[in-house]
Amino acid sequence: MRFLISGGGTGGHIFPAISIANALRQAEPDCEILFVGANRRMEMDRIPEAGYDIVGLDVYGIERRKIWKNVKVLYGFLKSYLEARKIVRRFAPDAAIGVGGYVSAAAMRAAASLGVPVILQEQNSFAGITNKFLARRAKKICVAYDGMERFFDKSKIVFTGNPVRQNILSRDFEIDEAYRYFHLDPSKKTLLIVGGSLGARTINDSIMAHIKELRQSDIQVIWQTGKYYFSNIKEYIQGLYPSVTDGNPLYFDNIFVSDFISKMDYAYAIADAVISRAGASSISELCLLGKPSILVPSPNVSENHQYHNAMSLANKNAAIVVEDHNAKQTLVEQAVSLIADDKLLAELSCNIKQLAANDSAQAIAAVILEEARKKR
Repeated sequence: MRFLISGGGTGGHIFPAISIANALRQAEPDCEILFVGANRRMEMDRIPEAGYDIVGLDVYGIERRKIWKNVKVLYGFLKSYLEARKIVRRFAPDAAIGVGGYVSAAAMRAAASLGVPVILQEQNSFAGITNKFLARRAKKICVAYDGMERFFDKSKIVFTGNPVRQNILSRDFEIDEAYRYFHLDPSKKTLLIVGGSLGARTINDSIMAHIKELRQSDIQVIWQTGKYYFSNIKEYIQGLYPSVTDGNPLYFDNIFVSDFISKMDYAYAIADAVISRAGASSISELCLLGKPSILVPSPNVSENHQYHNAMSLANKNAAIVVEDHNAKQTLVEQAVSLIADDKLLAELSCNIKQLAANDSAQAIAAVILEEARKKR
């Protein structure tokens, strides 16, 4: 069998797509899988690293502020749609899977126009513009939140949860190994700070504004800055503390700083609390791991979906939410307070773990295989 998977732009689309591909390969070891991504975006590197083939399309995101620029967007969509039809014809997939991101609009529309069953994966509690655009042509829509019939035909909805990176769930290592990796002390509590695969300016600015308090506190910090922000943060830290040696990552006292953490299984394992954006994949990982979390929803996303994701947890007392405009003043204070409160840590951990959906990638793969077999 052959499967075409499309989506990308951020790790929030890419890592679930890889998990789905892995589940398909596990269920059908002889299957062929082809990814369609956006040229010059991170999927063009991450997908081959995961062992899959990918082809790129030239697509552009919708401009919400400079509407006149959408002429270029429309032209890019039409061009990429025609190219996607050629790809679909050549590859002849038994099913096509869209995981979000603008590139999946062209690829899934092309697949549907050629009679290929389309399955969508909607990760957020507020449906994205791409999946709403594609929903009418989809056979099934895999979702992770209740109430998605607000956006999609109820008969097409399948509750599966969101797939996560499988390596973060493994614990085939001693916990002391993780502490040694980050040069941290097992006797101290650890705060993990992540801003998604690309980083988060507000979170980074908030941490920089209070780096002295964190350095002088009883807690230790693992901080993933994102590659776009690391050099400026490094320069800032070295300006404050000239003794910090150059490099990536930076180690100084109780703080570890890196642009990207490849050993996220280690980081999650030793984290007592997490500061994170509220992307769907991040939330799914936090739920499965039962990590007490402070969520800072990005305001720079379509339909403000991260706010809706975060509030779906906060309303169940499963996470603390700090809005973006308040972060610089209150985020670090909230984090230090949380990590000192064992009762609240335990309560948040228990509540967020109850929202976890296990084996999501396998459930989505089962939906895909069912639709693919109908076509045959």
